Amino acid sequence: MNAFTYDALPGRVVFGSGAASTQLLAEVDAFGARRILLIAGSSEADLARELCAPFADRIAAEFTDVRPHVPVEVAERARAAAAGADLVLSVGGGSTTGTAKAVALTTGLPVLAVPTTYAGSEVTPVWGLTEGNRKTTGTDPRVLPRTVVYDPDLTLTLPPELSVASGLNAMAHCVEAFWAPRRNPVSSAVAAEGIRHLAAGLPAIAADGADGAARSDLLLGAYLAGSAFAVAGSGLHHKICHVLGGAFDLPHARTHAIVLPHVLAFNAPDAPAAAARIAVALGQVDPVGGLHELGAKLGVPQGLQELGLAEGDLETVLDDILALAPADNPRPVTPAGVRRLLHAAWAGTAPGGANT
Repeated sequence: MNAFTYDALPGRVVFGSGAASTQLLAEVDAFGARRILLIAGSSEADLARELCAPFADRIAAEFTDVRPHVPVEVAERARAAAAGADLVLSVGGGSTTGTAKAVALTTGLPVLAVPTTYAGSEVTPVWGLTEGNRKTTGTDPRVLPRTVVYDPDLTLTLPPELSVASGLNAMAHCVEAFWAPRRNPVSSAVAAEGIRHLAAGLPAIAADGADGAARSDLLLGAYLAGSAFAVAGSGLHHKICHVLGGAFDLPHARTHAIVLPHVLAFNAPDAPAAAARIAVALGQVDPVGGLHELGAKLGVPQGLQELGLAEGDLETVLDDILALAPADNPRPVTPAGVRRLLHAAWAGTAPGGANT
């Protein structure tokens, strides 16, 4: 086995059905928090207030103007709302967690996260901000939530379409962890287990959104996915999706779900060991075909064009993607290769043919 370094990230995880209702107060008390900034998107605000009812007198301010990709102006308003707070409590998906991270980045306030989707952002030290049409990401230990309360019950009302897209976004974290810059045997083992839980939960949740066991599988898979991604880092797939999302305000999870099989097809021939482990975790002989077929069965949009992206827009972001592409990507990243990958993902053609 090759020598490696594994940075175990700090953080407390509380996982279980009903955990948000029965254990959130104790977790807030553990911080000694007396003035809390509550961050929740408008669609989750009522849920957040309900969860905070036992300590409502400690909610000093609410921020509900959550936006995808965290525009800089939104981050500034959230930071202003945090004046005098001693804890940031986020209840919601990746955009909500991202907004809380933006506050923590400049204030140093601790974050307690209660996820309601499968984003995985709650266990990573990665932040992202968008200014104009450019998304900037970075890593800072200050933004890593100190405590995460995972409650599968909170995902029961997540519509099947969003559940699928969010779950495949988590799948992208796992797949990319096998060749991301800081990959190691521990992060790869975590990623493989994450894929296994996600592959089990996704078809079941598409068939029955009220399947509690499947919801637990997906949430556990998302936690493992975020944990693997946090340690291994961001690779070509995430660079592509972050550029596209920031430039064209595309829906984050659906963009990841569409692009993932194409990046896997691009890298798999040059990363056979990783591809083999991904195949085993998926329970498939061909990981590229298996992942593409899974997405098709789950109703994932077949191409980026279905998200409203114009084919001519692809060329405008090519240089930005090439500038961010990791130098150690399994396959050399060339303008021609990325161009073919992007056009295949845009058109929704079967991954592999145009990318090889």
